Amino acid sequence: MQRHLISAADLTRDDAVLILDTAEEMARVADRPIKKLPTLRGRTIVNLFFEDSTRTRISFEAAEKRLSADVINFTAKGSSVSKGESLKDTAQTLEAMGVDAVVIRHGASGAPYRLATSGWIDAAVINAGDGTHQHPTQALLDAFTMRRRLVGRDAGIGQDLSGKRITIVGDILHSRVARSNVDLLHTLGAEVTLVAPPTLVPVGIETWPCEIAYDLDSTLAKSDAVMMLRVQRERMNAAFFPTEREYSRRYGLDGDRMARMPEHAIVMHPGPMVRGMEITAEVADSDRCTVVEQVANGVSIRMAVLYLLLGGAVVDSKNVPAASPTRIEEK
Repeated sequence: MQRHLISAADLTRDDAVLILDTAEEMARVADRPIKKLPTLRGRTIVNLFFEDSTRTRISFEAAEKRLSADVINFTAKGSSVSKGESLKDTAQTLEAMGVDAVVIRHGASGAPYRLATSGWIDAAVINAGDGTHQHPTQALLDAFTMRRRLVGRDAGIGQDLSGKRITIVGDILHSRVARSNVDLLHTLGAEVTLVAPPTLVPVGIETWPCEIAYDLDSTLAKSDAVMMLRVQRERMNAAFFPTEREYSRRYGLDGDRMARMPEHAIVMHPGPMVRGMEITAEVADSDRCTVVEQVANGVSIRMAVLYLLLGGAVVDSKNVPAASPTRIEEK
């Protein structure tokens, strides 16, 4: 593993599979009465969130605490950032406090990379979402969910997603989740198709390692997983489609469209969902929808990332009494 996790594109196939396999071990730990590992005891991790978040922030905090780390939660609102403090000054303040890792979400694309390479702070940096650029742990938890559902929990160990056909639908233009998933799924051998209105397709998308389509119905029958994306109105400064009703009619997933998917195919969504627009309540509440699983898997993935970046040990959860913490075997 590298020192930082800034982009899904930075991960090799072996890196990604190692994280997915480690997350399987972490998931087994989470099923036990005592859910803690002593791996990061004495380490201090700061969750540095300049944008609002629910799932990602809570997921990282849960992962950090399950690894016994000391956790500091920072939000821009109510901090010196609201008074005009720069990212550099904030980073140097954290450096003076001796933090070991920074989990950062920022509205500006490239902020985590700047933090990791500036020399302002000597800590591991994990990108929890930067602007419309990248969200690598979201892509990892999505791949983890796909591998579990499409390959199998135990059969998937050591395996990638070769041959799987993934369709990502919606606001590609503003989505860091779409960019991260295209990078990671391509690395893992999957075939990715992006479906969106022409106005929500980024310039230069022809260079991405994926196919482009504008008709959702034409892709459903050959998809192993369909991932719906939220229309990110907070990042829009113009009208990208006529009406919500028109968008839902052409690019929303309802029961009829879900019925055209293969029986084994799953429906995914990074959240938060806008029910009635990109996805109907019927689909969101169906057994084929993995939204709740993705949230649970996010904790396991983030435990694995933190463990590999800061712990450096191999998890061995076999033959460990359920009432005691999991044993750690050093490499």
